[in-house]
Amino acid sequence: MIPADESFDGTWPFRPRFYDGNGFRMHYVDEGEGDPIVCLHGEPTWGYLYREFIPRLARHGRVVVPDHMGFGKSATPQDRDYSIRDHVENLERLLDHLQLDSITFVGQDWGGPIASGVALRNPGRVKRLCYMNTGMPGRTPANVKTVADFPWFEWVQTDESRAVLSNLGATILSVLKRIGFERAAHVDETWVRAYAAHFRTPEDCKGALAFPACINSPATMAVIFERIANLPALAAKPAMYVHGEADRAIPTEMAVGTFRSTWPKGPVVTLPGVGHFIQEDAPETACALIEQFIQMTR
Repeated sequence: MIPADESFDGTWPFRPRFYDGNGFRMHYVDEGEGDPIVCLHGEPTWGYLYREFIPRLARHGRVVVPDHMGFGKSATPQDRDYSIRDHVENLERLLDHLQLDSITFVGQDWGGPIASGVALRNPGRVKRLCYMNTGMPGRTPANVKTVADFPWFEWVQTDESRAVLSNLGATILSVLKRIGFERAAHVDETWVRAYAAHFRTPEDCKGALAFPACINSPATMAVIFERIANLPALAAKPAMYVHGEADRAIPTEMAVGTFRSTWPKGPVVTLPGVGHFIQEDAPETACALIEQFIQMTR
């Protein structure tokens, strides 16, 4: 767990806040006022991914950025299974604790399915959804490449991947590149330290090791779709999809097609040369798209 007061040379200047109601210490940032904008990270990052988004989005509402269990400044309890159900329930309890309604969800990587799981349970609390390089509820198009065909998911089935993901304190940059990170020229020592800091020991990597096991898992599908009867209510909400085409984990055609099956009129933006971590590869563009979408759907 990253120390609460660590700012990484001022690049993470936000006040740390914590919630203990999930049976572990869960960190989150809470900046701004107004309707909440909840930004969710995925594998193997933390809220630092949204450091350039927070001050800009705080002009439009109350920005809440939690670190999932096992990441960032949140604790890594060893007695939890780190299933998607676990993450969905953790987030739902945090939102209950903060009494958040009229929520804009921004989800990337596993942040998308976790947001969807919470949203399907609570469609009345959702104002809009912004998905980026992720999966979402809908029909996968036929005859397109799926996640199983892409390099990241082929690699996470290997013995090598477990050794690498158990040592993220040293391997974080190579893992990000493997998933799809294109802006390596902007990386410096502070950046690497920020993303590596949580993963000091193999035990600290428990959350990052668990996410790949959730891919196409029946348990994952169950928690995401157990409230599928609420999908029409969610489909009536404004939604946007943004996809970096250089993603090595999630195929463009699959993701865009799935999104359009649920939100056929929702805006879709694809960005050539941008990888899986759109917040790092194209922060200005991605943030501007979210701001514009919020303004258009007020």
